[in-house]
Amino acid sequence: MNASPLYSGSMKIVTWNVNGIRARQAQVTELIGQEQPDILCLQELKAKPEQVPEALRARADYWCYWHGAAAYSGVSIHLRKERFPDKPVFTHPPFDHESRIVEVGLAALVVASVYVPNGGKDYAAKLAFLEAMERYARTMHAAGRALIVCGDLNVTRTDRDVHPKERKPNAIGQRPDERALLARLLGCGLIDVGRALDPDNDNLFTWWAPWRSLRQRNIGWRLDYVLASESWARRALSCPVLREFGTSDHGPVVATFAAS
Repeated sequence: MNASPLYSGSMKIVTWNVNGIRARQAQVTELIGQEQPDILCLQELKAKPEQVPEALRARADYWCYWHGAAAYSGVSIHLRKERFPDKPVFTHPPFDHESRIVEVGLAALVVASVYVPNGGKDYAAKLAFLEAMERYARTMHAAGRALIVCGDLNVTRTDRDVHPKERKPNAIGQRPDERALLARLLGCGLIDVGRALDPDNDNLFTWWAPWRSLRQRNIGWRLDYVLASESWARRALSCPVLREFGTSDHGPVVATFAAS
């Protein structure tokens, strides 16, 4: 019997908040060429599916699912056909709103591309979304399914995930109540792959405010994550942030997992 494509060879997942797919079209194409991800998760598309550039929508090498609205939010997932030859089914959990989460089931694994609300306009909605994420993870694990959550969660886990010059008491993204909800999500059996593989790095950031050369100086926040169920997290080989790639205010995160 042939091995499942899911478990044959290492698997690479890339997640990136593009801050506008139309502005970053060429860079997404470059990222795919550079990293050759098996799964690509994008966030903050700021475009309806029909507004996504044709060169990305019509790619023959990936199964693509675009989930967005004009000028706001939006997420997508892309599966490399060479790795996943059967057409996948993309779905949305019931708590999806404003085009913020899409999932794909791959045998016993579910991968989700997620864009948590920033909270600046409706902080209560952000907390509600994080609470729903916790219930979602518990439900998946109770059903015996592994989960990999990729995306911009818009919360820093601790002060360590914010450069000292950017730490601000009660700033959204750094508040105790939202951090507590992220901790509860991790308590559902998910592991922060980036931190697990780089536990001593005090300069591990994924977002930089677009002024005063903060990105070049690596004065940032860690908002983008790959969270994986333990069965997958223990297979993680690397999870770097590509700080120097592209012109989004976020850097891509690249997680590579060993074959089972």
